Amino acid sequence: MCSSPCTTTRRPNPSFKPSSPQPRLRFLLADNPGAVVNDTPGMVKIDCPKRLTIRRETIEANTGNPFNLQDLHLSLISLSGNIEEDEDEFVLQWNF
Repeated sequence: MCSSPCTTTRRPNPSFKPSSPQPRLRFLLADNPGAVVNDTPGMVKIDCPKRLTIRRETIEANTGNPFNLQDLHLSLISLSGNIEEDEDEFVLQWNF
């Protein structure tokens, strides 16, 4: 506890590079060339104009493992827009 006004200097994480998405997120850029991945400590925000598409086959090709798109729901914090999904594709789009 400080007896006088305290200041804390927060040291940035040297491995944190917001401009370079983690390898596990590169598949998003392959299917969505206009997407911008904002990778911050605690969450990843993906900005994409009009439509964001996540394809099962792209994830499987990049990871080398089978993937169930329903598993995405376990990691989603929030989203807004119209969702269309099936076994092969998860699409989030905005109609304005």
